[in-house]
Amino acid sequence: MAFALSNMQVTSDAFGHHRDIPTQYTGEGEDISPALAWQGAPEGTQGFAVVCHDPDAPLVQDGTYGFVHWVLYNLPGTLSELQENTQEGVAGKNDFGNVGYGGPMPPEGHGKHHYYFWVLALDRQTSLPEGLSLPELLKELEPNLLGMNRLIGTFKRDG
Repeated sequence: MAFALSNMQVTSDAFGHHRDIPTQYTGEGEDISPALAWQGAPEGTQGFAVVCHDPDAPLVQDGTYGFVHWVLYNLPGTLSELQENTQEGVAGKNDFGNVGYGGPMPPEGHGKHHYYFWVLALDRQTSLPEGLSLPELLKELEPNLLGMNRLIGTFKRDG
């Protein structure tokens, strides 16, 4: 699946684009999701989904690469932000094997990893069941995708 970037802007009060993600949002800290905000969603947006993916992780499974940290969906089209440690939406399964957010935790000494916080704008509100994996979610959302963009944060564990 090839998705093109839209003009939507994704930001966070917690960290800037290509900046370090504070420890509280990682597996070394409180492991809670950061606040996210977006603007400029495409016309006709009725729903959103959010994904956090680490393409630097040395993992290949089911024909995909990297590590999925967060899958969140069934978000209404009226939403333009998520609070820290959000309870909005329905959570999917991350690559830790859990439902919900699992913060950055790259292997020690593996260098700086990049975490892509994607916001996907959809032409309909979804009501999908809890626990979908990223491939399952994308299969459901692809026909309804209007646009997407991301905020990239970084994290490195010393060791």
